[in-house]
Amino acid sequence: MPIHPLKTGLLLLTLYGGRAGAQCLTYKLDDKGDTLNCVDQNHKKQGRWVIHQDELRGEPAYDEQGVFYNDVREGVWKRFDGMGDLIAVENYKWGSKDGIQEYFTMAGEPLREESWLSANPQNPYDTVVVYDDPHNPFKANRRVVKLEASTVKNGTWKYYDPSLGTVAKTENYLLGKLQNGITTARATTDSAGAKPPPEVEQYNKKNSGKKKYDVRTGQTGY
Repeated sequence: MPIHPLKTGLLLLTLYGGRAGAQCLTYKLDDKGDTLNCVDQNHKKQGRWVIHQDELRGEPAYDEQGVFYNDVREGVWKRFDGMGDLIAVENYKWGSKDGIQEYFTMAGEPLREESWLSANPQNPYDTVVVYDDPHNPFKANRRVVKLEASTVKNGTWKYYDPSLGTVAKTENYLLGKLQNGITTARATTDSAGAKPPPEVEQYNKKNSGKKKYDVRTGQTGY
C-alpha cells in the first residue's frame, strides 16, 4: 500500500465551515478528507489525532495515532518509528494507561508486555481480586480499594528475548506492588529447536505477511 502524507495545511474554521466547523476551531485533513487533530470550541483535543515527535535527547523520532476525548487519550494508541514500523500498542482509559501495553523491536519482534490499571478521577475506587496465596489461585477474594495514582502496575509483565522470541522474564504486580519477585524463564543457548510460547506463535501467525503498521501518518504534530 502506498504511503500517503497528510495534507499539511491547517484550516481555520468559520461559522459557515460545515459540520466540522461546528465542532472544531482548528483541524487537519487526511488524504481521504477525514478530520484529524480537532481542537474544539473549549480548546480541548477531540477525536482522532496523529502526532509527530521529533528526535529528542537521543531518542529517535516517532509518530503516534489514536483518539482524544475532552483532551485526554482514550482507547488504542499506536506508535510508529521513522520507517513506519509499529513499535508500540498502548491502551488508555481516563487519560492513563489501562490494560495490556505491547512494545516491539524495529523488526516487529515482541519486546515487552505491560499490564496497568487506571483510576477513574471522579471515583478512584475499584474492585480487584486479591490472592491470599500467590501460588494458589483458589485462595482469593474481591476487595474494594482506592487507587492512589492515576495508573498503577497491575497484572503480569512479560519481557521477551528478541533473539529467541521467547519470554525471558516475568513480573507479577498487584496495585503497583511486586507480588512474587521475579520469575526468570528457563534459559537456552540453542535457538534452533526453541519453540516460542503460545502468545508469540499467535502473534507471528496473525501478523505473517502483513505490514507492521496500519496508517503512515507523517508529520502532524499539533
